Amino acid sequence: MTFSWTPHRFSGGVLALDVANSVVLRADPERRIDRFADPAVMDAFAAGANRHGAERALFGPLEPVAPEARAGLVTLREAIDRHFRAEVQAGAKPALLADLLEAAAATLRLSGERPQALDTATARSALLLIARPEPERLKICPNCGWLFLDRSRNRSRAWCDMAVCGNRAKASRHYRRNREEARP
Repeated sequence: MTFSWTPHRFSGGVLALDVANSVVLRADPERRIDRFADPAVMDAFAAGANRHGAERALFGPLEPVAPEARAGLVTLREAIDRHFRAEVQAGAKPALLADLLEAAAATLRLSGERPQALDTATARSALLLIARPEPERLKICPNCGWLFLDRSRNRSRAWCDMAVCGNRAKASRHYRRNREEARP
């Protein structure tokens, strides 16, 4: 099956969260899919972010990660996910923040000569996200579990992507309601 980086896959609102969301069904070990497990798919992520990413103007055209830096990007991705997921669910944890800062620093040291590389831009995006003024805008999609930044005016965004997760949730609710009404 061919995989492509569609606009839905960049619904996190910032590059760091889009990278964290490259693991599908993260909380379900039996159905979990790591899109970066395939180096070709990881390399294609940069082109997808150039087309669909919310921060494409901020970082300029991204380049794929150097082969020797792939493991570092995965380490950074996991630190991003752990820190921001914990921040949404239970509040900031200093140890997780330290892990993220260490992963970002290691990435920037290794790829400092490649400012347009995906790993460099991801580290910078994560650092900008840490410094954001409104932490309550960071949310977790109740349908798929992806992290996203709610940029709606009244902070009411509920799903990572209304066209995908929002429609699924509404269709499920409609199906349950009709099924309950049909019962004698």
